Amino acid sequence: MTTNDTNFKKEAVFDAKELAFEMTEKLKFYLKGLIKYGGSDLHIKTSSTFRGRINGEMVPLSNEILSHEDGIQLAKEVLRSRFQELVEKKSVDFNFKLDEKYRFRGNIFFQTDGISAVFRVIPVAIPSMEELKLPKSIEKITSLKRGLVLVTGPTGSGKSTTLASIIDEINTTQRKHIITIEDPVEFVYKDKSSLVNQRAIGQDALDFSTALRAALREDPDIILVGEMRDMETIETAMHAAETGHLVLSTLHTVDAKDTINRIIGTFPGNEQNKIRMSLAATLQGVLSQRLVKTKDSKRAAAIEILYKNARIESLIADSRDSEITDAIAEGKDIYGMQTFDQALLDLYGRGIIDENEALMNASNRGDLKMQIDNFNNANQQSETVVDAMIDLKVEETA
Repeated sequence: MTTNDTNFKKEAVFDAKELAFEMTEKLKFYLKGLIKYGGSDLHIKTSSTFRGRINGEMVPLSNEILSHEDGIQLAKEVLRSRFQELVEKKSVDFNFKLDEKYRFRGNIFFQTDGISAVFRVIPVAIPSMEELKLPKSIEKITSLKRGLVLVTGPTGSGKSTTLASIIDEINTTQRKHIITIEDPVEFVYKDKSSLVNQRAIGQDALDFSTALRAALREDPDIILVGEMRDMETIETAMHAAETGHLVLSTLHTVDAKDTINRIIGTFPGNEQNKIRMSLAATLQGVLSQRLVKTKDSKRAAAIEILYKNARIESLIADSRDSEITDAIAEGKDIYGMQTFDQALLDLYGRGIIDENEALMNASNRGDLKMQIDNFNNANQQSETVVDAMIDLKVEETA
């Protein structure tokens, strides 16, 4: 143990009588400011200013510097009896409720200057698939009876929100038993047509794999696993999908091909062929999303969509992962699939993003540039024809 660790433990003893909650009031002030400006995350760091992630960029919210003492006090007020857990584990996940409309997923952790914290906005109202402007073909997931569906992408790409909209649609329209296993619980579902049980790791369950195994004995139709973090959780999730349940989860992967490789690569070499065959049979869909800047300085999701068909199943089983992207592109019209570049072209064609933003996020910049040029040329030709028809009509009228 270092001298700094020893000193911190001495000054960081929890005593509820110390808490005046002045730092909590300051936190609420900044959280309200974050919401006002449409931000997604509040970042707090000892010896630095309060910052918000607004439209994807880190923006200072004031010139105020958080002192070392105030950082410790904030952690005590927010974590209360869990403060000792922070001292021991150096990082703690938690939920924070601002008011009836907004909750936050939080993480407080140590860094070299002291305490830091991040608060991610979780609206109490769950946005619908229509409000999120998700591709129409994603509705297909709500009608699946069994199998594995994964929503992937980097941190902050909207995976949890997309999953929440899918779960809420099922909850509204179908009579199912839904179990969610999360760390921590993010969106809170009220029972509608379905019955929804939500379990938080640490509070209601020991870990993902244990809770997932228990879920199989709790008569679920649908199981939402917040994140497939380890081999045991992945294996249990695939077993649940094989035995007639619909399992939804997330991974931090960039696209469908990478998702398949990540799952298989988690297992030892002598087990990978068995896992590949199991994945080929159980995987029903992969939604991989990235947030892109819109013309009105907001953000929209560009989503690659893979759905299982005979060709996709064969490519996975035969280790022909390099052909998956082409299979997705060719399955757009029939199966509702799309690659990232097809999603970006669609957003560009609808006037939501500009050409530079599309090309910056492209998987194959050269190919997308050619498709955009073809789209622009086709539009120009169409406008020329329309203008000529108008001129002809004017002449005939004259």
